[in-house]
Amino acid sequence: MAAELALSVVVSTYNQPDWLEKVLLGYAAQTFRDFELVVADDGSRDDTRWRIDALRPRLPFPLRHVWHPDDGFRKCVILNRAIEASRADYLVFSDGDCVPRADFLAVHAQARRPRHFLSGGYVKLPRALSHAITPEDIAAGRHCDPAWLAARGFGGLRQRMKLAAAGPAAALLNRLTPARASWNGHNASGWKADIVAANGFDERMQYGGEDRELGERLENAGIRGLRVRYSAIVVHLDHDRGYVKPEMIANNRRIRAATRAARATRTAFGLVREGGAGPV
Repeated sequence: MAAELALSVVVSTYNQPDWLEKVLLGYAAQTFRDFELVVADDGSRDDTRWRIDALRPRLPFPLRHVWHPDDGFRKCVILNRAIEASRADYLVFSDGDCVPRADFLAVHAQARRPRHFLSGGYVKLPRALSHAITPEDIAAGRHCDPAWLAARGFGGLRQRMKLAAAGPAAALLNRLTPARASWNGHNASGWKADIVAANGFDERMQYGGEDRELGERLENAGIRGLRVRYSAIVVHLDHDRGYVKPEMIANNRRIRAATRAARATRTAFGLVREGGAGPV
């Protein structure tokens, strides 16, 4: 089956069915069609499952829902289960609050390279505008139209430039941006074989840099990041984050520091529990 699919898209979610619906409609409007989508659900209530089941017949791509019970912030755990469930050789990762522009998957498919991962960009929308965007707006691409957004009071020059850039202009901005090519949970992609070789996401990690740590292990293994910040675009829908705790961020920083110090290429706490790795 893997050879029959160009991409597997992994979208994480947690108790945001309204935002997830807009995201799934964004993938329904993609110009690139050769993909499946796996929802990596970190323990959402039944209303998320009901929404997915209601949407599935309207979506022009295979959709699967990978879920585990709610036991705190365990995004890395459910992402690993989604990786195991994916069927393509190339994986695109984003979040259930990030609506893609219509060319999002086309960019990831065209820009992928052996021994590289892609690091994309996003534009944060304010809460009111996040709610105001309709399914019709998404189908028409208005959610990423800088003029349409500006008419509704959004955005300075930098945000509008990111949304407006295309073709050679976007390629030039990708080269000129000072931001390094990190693995961003909202917009990144890589070869499944490289991700599996790194043993996936470190399941000890909770909120705060958990996605970037995987990118750091890939870099340590010689898998280089390529910037597509101005080419592969999603808009981020605003919401509360009641699950964020300072101790999560502190713990993640310790793990990332150890990864950098050891130049680690694998985690013992990933897709496969290795050696003497104890409980998460």
